[in-house]
Amino acid sequence: MAEYAHPESLVSTEWVAEHSGDDGVRLVEVDVDTSAYDQGHIEGAVGWDWTEQLQDTLARDIISKSDMEELLGGSGISNDTTVILYGDNNNWFAAWAFWQIRLYGHESVRLMDGGRAKWEAEGRPLTTDAVSHDSVRYIASEPDNSIRAFREEVLNAASSGSSFFVDVRAPEEFRGELLAPAALPQEGAQRGGHIPGAANVPWATAVAPDGAFKSADELIDIYGSKVDNSKPTIAYCRIGERSSHTWFVLTQLLGLDNVSNYDGSWTEYGSIVRAPIER
Repeated sequence: MAEYAHPESLVSTEWVAEHSGDDGVRLVEVDVDTSAYDQGHIEGAVGWDWTEQLQDTLARDIISKSDMEELLGGSGISNDTTVILYGDNNNWFAAWAFWQIRLYGHESVRLMDGGRAKWEAEGRPLTTDAVSHDSVRYIASEPDNSIRAFREEVLNAASSGSSFFVDVRAPEEFRGELLAPAALPQEGAQRGGHIPGAANVPWATAVAPDGAFKSADELIDIYGSKVDNSKPTIAYCRIGERSSHTWFVLTQLLGLDNVSNYDGSWTEYGSIVRAPIER
């Protein structure tokens, strides 16, 4: 039976229940529904609003190095703190936060397997008590853009076939019938479809009914015929959060060496003049 390549990148709900209050451990909740945290969260967890704290609110970009330093330090996270991330929707935006934290050089970061849904399904407690941690100094690294794909790189790879593409959106989005998930507004791209040659592996294919990740053997069966280490892999979705989840699977669980997250994703690519599109 295969094992995860980096099992240290995951913790169980049981582990969190036993260790969330340990010195040097900080819990962070990041939800699609930004009101969920105030309705109840794991004791001691701080809440990050992805709409304001994990992206530039003016230019379309992730947060800067200095903003990451302020976010982490203001959450009581130092360079040697172990960060445990979790959230709703099977860790959509928790995975996005994981990817960004890794991009700025913080190695000791993990996802709580199954996220908020698994914690609640197991009947574990939530609290509405306010959480406050003393600010500390945090020094981030320069961004590691080897795990981030940009427009020109994507266009070059699409025309040359030099990379694998994994489109993690729903089949209806991949086929060009929808421009966004069915439950979200139809906004973003000017055209529907997918990057030529992309394999459609919806992000949720990687999770079990309880929201936890499937076994390594199951993940190998899902992705093994789609990607390998023979050339780089670029994951994308609509705005980059679902593809962060797949980036986590490919790098942390399956151990692929050269995988990047295209956070511009379809909202950017589907609006580029003369970009090649398939349906």
